[in-house]
Amino acid sequence: MRALALYGTIGSLLVTALATAPAGGATGAAAAPPAPVPHRIEFGRCAAVEHLPSTVECGRLTVPLDYARPDGKKIHLTVSRIRATARGERQGALVFNPGGPGASSMEFPLYGALPKWRKVARAYDFVGYAPRGVGRSAPLSCQNPKEFAKAPTDSRMHPDAAFKRKKRTEARAYARGCVRRAGADLPYYNSVNNARDLDMLRAALGEKRLTFMGASYGTYFGALYATLFPGHVRRMIFDSVVNPAPHKIWYRNNLDQDIAFERRWGDWLGWVARHNAQYHLGTTKKAVQQAYNKAAGKLRRTPLNGKIGPGQLQSAFLKTGYNDAFWPMRAEALAGYLHGNPKPLIAQALPRDTGAAADENSNAVYTAVECNDAPWPHDWRTWNRDNTEIARIAPFETWDNAWMNLPCAYWPDRPASAAAELDDAVRRADHPAAGRDLADVAGHVARTQVDEALHGRRGPLDVHTEPGALPPVLLLAAERDAATPYRGALELQRRLPGSSLVTENGAGTHGVAFNDNACVNKYAEAYLLHGKIPAHKVYCAPRAEPLPGQQATRAQHALPGK
Repeated sequence: MRALALYGTIGSLLVTALATAPAGGATGAAAAPPAPVPHRIEFGRCAAVEHLPSTVECGRLTVPLDYARPDGKKIHLTVSRIRATARGERQGALVFNPGGPGASSMEFPLYGALPKWRKVARAYDFVGYAPRGVGRSAPLSCQNPKEFAKAPTDSRMHPDAAFKRKKRTEARAYARGCVRRAGADLPYYNSVNNARDLDMLRAALGEKRLTFMGASYGTYFGALYATLFPGHVRRMIFDSVVNPAPHKIWYRNNLDQDIAFERRWGDWLGWVARHNAQYHLGTTKKAVQQAYNKAAGKLRRTPLNGKIGPGQLQSAFLKTGYNDAFWPMRAEALAGYLHGNPKPLIAQALPRDTGAAADENSNAVYTAVECNDAPWPHDWRTWNRDNTEIARIAPFETWDNAWMNLPCAYWPDRPASAAAELDDAVRRADHPAAGRDLADVAGHVARTQVDEALHGRRGPLDVHTEPGALPPVLLLAAERDAATPYRGALELQRRLPGSSLVTENGAGTHGVAFNDNACVNKYAEAYLLHGKIPAHKVYCAPRAEPLPGQQATRAQHALPGK
């Protein structure tokens, strides 16, 4: 699942000689070559396209497209900032990433005005940025946004062979679109480069050590950063933790998500059933599921407003798995539609024409990063077997998740990507300054081919630090999180000695820091303000369940994550 928006209450990596490896192909943190020296960011007025108030200042960070060739092509990342509100208490910059891959935190500086963030905002500059590929940061696109946003679409929990053939054709075309539109730059959108960009941002902000908060996918490349640059870390919060085990990135993590989303979907079904007096959708989970199935079938026959089909229904109701603030809204929409009032469902599920370009961009970055980061099965029979098996016990999200990730089955491998880069350099060879570039690319292709022949396809970096190498970091997780199942937090804690894990028991909202749980907020605030780390493992009681008719705030609508 891709990122759904900025953190408020949201989404691997391949170390190769092609774009991401430390010098000599080494994978250890000590072997990583030093990053190019960045220039300090010159902050000023934000561009109108960012839709940020005058209290926020913006700047631009220049980074190499390929860190193996730091003198080669450069790209520019957009950065936003609001200074600490109490200069005498200032501790430095707090950099935030909301996840994805494909999400931007350009709005993050505005969070300092929210009551739960105000104490932290006194001590830190709030810094947001758009990672490479996102927004105006060397933007990536794989498809015409109008085509990407075409509606209505279908969604099937148990698709037949014809539907599967259609989705395979679409996935293959989407992967080809990524290659065609991004060209030789495509392999450089990956998690290791995101981690290295983060270190460039740290230095360009004038920070000797990084204070960072990452949610969902932000925990993964934050963990990569900790592995590659442990000495550059001051404090780090990992909120809603991706399982960093190399064999999980990313194919197995997505299969794990399917099972976790089914459990979370069951939580919502049970909540609706308990409030049958309000919604009249049934007194059991099975009855509410049948009501949902009835709505999907009805929309398949006659799309609502001509644009809301089963695909739009499923996309809207998937958010119940991310944040229980959506529970009353979605129950109201389902009940209204089945009982003769479609207005709530139209308001919640109708695609936004104005958001098509941003949605396509986010999806393109998600796809490129996850496909570039790690090996994926190329044999359709593997996908079909695994997803059919999981859909028997977890039908709600399994196949829609598979379709989203299926372009990775048709992704170019390293030699193919390098060959495409060489072709691109040859096309530019008539330019007077192209000779050096062509020779550089040709050497790069040769190294890639040799490395592939000697070592084969390399897997993701083995995230870990040695005891004492990394300052204590804070992990936050909800026990019933669907997007980043809880086992991922346990795995990352094992790999980062000295870290502390705060668990919100019995809860499933994705993104728990500075949200509705005062216990979790207390630990996060004490850590950022005073460096105070709790015990190895501590637990917080769950937040209260939402009530029927309760309206979610804008901050609750914004979700971290993948």
